[in-house]
Amino acid sequence: MFGRLVISLAAFAVSLSISQAGKAALLIEIDKSAQQMTVTLNDELLYTWPVSTGTEEYDTPGGTFIPFRMEIDHHSDEWDNAPMPYSIFFTETGVAVHGTFERRSLGHAVSHGCVRLSVKNAAVLWKLVKQEKMANTSIVVTGDVFDEPPPRGRRSPLY
Repeated sequence: MFGRLVISLAAFAVSLSISQAGKAALLIEIDKSAQQMTVTLNDELLYTWPVSTGTEEYDTPGGTFIPFRMEIDHHSDEWDNAPMPYSIFFTETGVAVHGTFERRSLGHAVSHGCVRLSVKNAAVLWKLVKQEKMANTSIVVTGDVFDEPPPRGRRSPLY
């Protein structure tokens, strides 16, 4: 009897480890200090991109999150219908990773809390999260920001 239990437990452990090995581990790391995102799949670095996170006043929340909603063509109800293409929402208060047409602001903390990246990179990320599933994706936000003026030239909208 005891031998069968041991064999059953061993078989269960092997099947569990095999099923876990087939699961993707998509990690999106956002460093507010560097204004940079790294994307890793199964411990392999895929991308490093400049981003714009929130200002000190509208700081992007730090921590570890699991995305729970994705919208390919979202517009902000809160910020003058601002376009948020390829949105990946990760907080209940509406903070998302999304594309921006204001590429000059990338690398600077100028948003109202969202994490912005180029539309091209946002599309790549959105497709990757869709492929690997939100439940298998972690978004980790670290670092601190210090208010800085938007890049010279056109005034950048804050969303």
